[in-house]
Amino acid sequence: MALRINDTAPDFTAETTQGRINFHDWIGEGWALLFSHPKDFTPVCTTELGALAGLQGEFEARNCKVIGVSVDGVNDHEAWSKDIEASQGHAVGYPLIGDPNLEVVKAYDMLPSGAGDTCAGRTPADNATARSVFVIGPDKKIKATLTYPMSSGRNFAEILRLLDSCQLTAQQQLATPANWQPGDDVIISPAVSDEEASRRFPGGWDQPLPYIRIVPQPGDK
Repeated sequence: MALRINDTAPDFTAETTQGRINFHDWIGEGWALLFSHPKDFTPVCTTELGALAGLQGEFEARNCKVIGVSVDGVNDHEAWSKDIEASQGHAVGYPLIGDPNLEVVKAYDMLPSGAGDTCAGRTPADNATARSVFVIGPDKKIKATLTYPMSSGRNFAEILRLLDSCQLTAQQQLATPANWQPGDDVIISPAVSDEEASRRFPGGWDQPLPYIRIVPQPGDK
């Protein structure tokens, strides 16, 4: 069954490069970024894990834990992490989930149920759909998803921007427009009446169309 925004992120228990975890317990009271890759020791994913390692502090500053998953075992992850640090200049400080039985990627609908039950003999092309990102909130609900092809490296600056938007709009009845960056103007949610908006934004708002009300981003996210 396909996972959608606002669905509960599937819970699981698995071995990682930082020990055995229960996913929901590991998330705790904060946010989480779960991202998958088709195979260890592959070129594009090597650059991605290195780029994310360099940005891990940015995610942590936003109370967001980072975790990766591949349909390979923990021993392979540990060996691959050495290549990533050597070639990309950043040590992988976040855990990588070992999923040799394909349980996690199936639970997250990244591989079909008929994909088998072992990573043995599988090529990156066999796992090409395991290229997703899930932004998960403190309530363990999926807030956003992204899926990229194997040939396109993921843009983690955009994922940070997406996280900023999700966190802002989770706290306030606001929305962020196209190409929004933190600190830019935001949109008052259509669910907020003009009367309520007047109380929240006594300085008023710009209204280029009857259904668009634009205000400066209030305070910190």
